Amino acid sequence: MDTTTLSTSWQNPPRYSFNILDSLEVEVIVEKNPFELPLELLFGMAGRINKKRGFLFVSKVLGKHIPVIPAVSLVSGALLGTRFLEAYYGQQVDTAPLVQGLMNQERSQEVFQQLMQKRFELPEQVLFIGFAETATGLGHSMFSCFQNNAYYIHTTREMIQDIQPSITFEEEHSHAVAHLMYPREDHLLSTDAPIVLVDDEITTGKTALNIIREIQKKYPRSHYIVASLLDWRSDEDCQRFRELQEELNITITNVSLVKGQIKVEGAPVEKNDNEEKSIVERTSSFPKIIQMDGAEWPRLSYTSMDSSDFPNQRPYLLQTGRFGMISSDQNLLNTYCEKTGIELGAYRSGKTLCMGTGEFMYIPMMIAAHMGDDVWYQSTTRSPIHPSEMEKYAVKNAFAFSSPDDPLVPNFCYNIPDNYYSDVFVFFERGTTGERLRSFYDVVNNLSIPNKYIVFFG
Repeated sequence: MDTTTLSTSWQNPPRYSFNILDSLEVEVIVEKNPFELPLELLFGMAGRINKKRGFLFVSKVLGKHIPVIPAVSLVSGALLGTRFLEAYYGQQVDTAPLVQGLMNQERSQEVFQQLMQKRFELPEQVLFIGFAETATGLGHSMFSCFQNNAYYIHTTREMIQDIQPSITFEEEHSHAVAHLMYPREDHLLSTDAPIVLVDDEITTGKTALNIIREIQKKYPRSHYIVASLLDWRSDEDCQRFRELQEELNITITNVSLVKGQIKVEGAPVEKNDNEEKSIVERTSSFPKIIQMDGAEWPRLSYTSMDSSDFPNQRPYLLQTGRFGMISSDQNLLNTYCEKTGIELGAYRSGKTLCMGTGEFMYIPMMIAAHMGDDVWYQSTTRSPIHPSEMEKYAVKNAFAFSSPDDPLVPNFCYNIPDNYYSDVFVFFERGTTGERLRSFYDVVNNLSIPNKYIVFFG
């Protein structure tokens, strides 16, 4: 993938051009970059296997498609939190340490630990909502940097049988469009508290507008904040936000680390010659199973149903954010994650990859942050992306498997080099049948990583 800088003068907005697999040309016009973060620090570009949107900004700080130092993701959520405090409340925060934690990522763990010792304060109750699946970890990271008055819940694609969803809405451009919200307690939504909607990247903002409409129908309030690492809304998209404010008599505040616009020419890639990653049979060990103690990790005995009506009665974790949590819950979660990270760190033999699965991102990330040095974190995903070995292209290789939660849903993991890691720990919130895990095990067994561990919480 070729990247061309077209302009870097602040008299004229900086422009960058990205060639994606010789099929798409994406021009990025940067309008606001308050922390002066280099774009190459925040994202790379890749071809998305999606006819509605054929490109993807692949985050280098999110911990999804590209491995990151775990604390980098946690710091990026906190930095987004400072943007919220400044834009909505007018509070000035010393952001220099957080910016240094991103710019000099070897310092991110030190910066993260300092933040956890003195988290930000909120002057009133605020509800944070993270969008599944990619922003469940980012939303939780943003919520966790506040020590009081914060509530958190993330949307989910899972169909839970024991409680009714309070909110459903659509993500129109996505490969998996339906979002649901299952708060255990209605007070998360029933007050007039401001709601912060957290996503990793906004292109048109339609998803945010959709959820605002749905919330306003059942739980009306006056203030919404849309927070994202990247905001690429066009002038027409921003006008739709203004129109919705007038229509519903609300205010919508947008905050991001980078704001700009994009222009796209070309057509989505139909087929990439490098798309299929062959699995080479290796004489490698099968993963070792680690079952976490239920007494230390509170659970909820809810049943989910997949798209073929297959039930999974394994318990969910209480404090993932899927069912709602408050600031005091986070204090306890930090203790659990630190203790578990130290325990799992004793299994390590060298450079380590920790992998969350699907929506289960934040807890594995927090555990990985306590497992020692030279630990990297990423997650499996539903997002289908074309891999390529082209220089500067963001997704070098791809491994496809059937989701253990729903075999009809393809899942993927990306950017795992051969003979690079000594250990891999894969974290599942819930277990399932051996047959449903087989496809994923086939991938893990054949990774060129000597020591493999599967960690189950339920």
